[in-house]
Amino acid sequence: MRVHVVSDVHGNGTALARAGDGADALVCLGDLVLFLDYADHSRGIFPELFGVEKADLIVELRTARRFAEARELARSLWHGMDRDAAIEGAVRKQYAELFAAFPAPTYATYGNVDIPRLWPEFAQEGTTVLDGERAEIGGLVFGFVGGGLPSPMRTPYEVSEEEYAAKVAALGDVDVLCSHIPPDVPELCYDTVARRFERGSSALLDAIRATSPRYALFGHVHQPLARRMRIGATECVNVGHFASTGTPWVLEW
Repeated sequence: MRVHVVSDVHGNGTALARAGDGADALVCLGDLVLFLDYADHSRGIFPELFGVEKADLIVELRTARRFAEARELARSLWHGMDRDAAIEGAVRKQYAELFAAFPAPTYATYGNVDIPRLWPEFAQEGTTVLDGERAEIGGLVFGFVGGGLPSPMRTPYEVSEEEYAAKVAALGDVDVLCSHIPPDVPELCYDTVARRFERGSSALLDAIRATSPRYALFGHVHQPLARRMRIGATECVNVGHFASTGTPWVLEW
């Protein structure tokens, strides 16, 4: 059995259309939407609406952890605009392309920048969306936990610690624990380019220690200090920043 796993697609529909080649199934761990490309500030919803110069500035502020100034800049740019309508329209365009690129079967969960309420419009036959739910793939039980935890970035799909922990608990024992964000381990949460710790989940870490899945797979941290780590019997793997690599992580058994 061969499963390809991707995360942090961020608008790379061309590579996504090839991601399932040679695999029995594709697993996607979220963040389909590209709001702003930190490597190329000309790409994404933000520069489409406000231009590259403003994108350069907001990346500079966020990278310097000047989040209050970044939020004030964003407020000034959105003033007088229907923010929700503009973002939703741009996201719909991206989702139409990206969901059409999914092979069958695909098992997908949400990232923190995704908008879950829109997914039913675009998920085609052969794409199964799971959040706090399990699926059997080739005789192994995969558990899926979507979204992120509250952060200074205030991305669209952030839930409380309690809600997130409840989704993890609902999975029970699984062979492969799939989430968008990593377990709360410093080496797995630190982004070496953004120079900051991203939010990891203590509930995921507790579940790994308590139930010992074979694998814990995740994304979210684009340039992690450590891409993989063993916790007890569990191999924890950041499956990679698919938007930049275009290469899925391969799981075979």
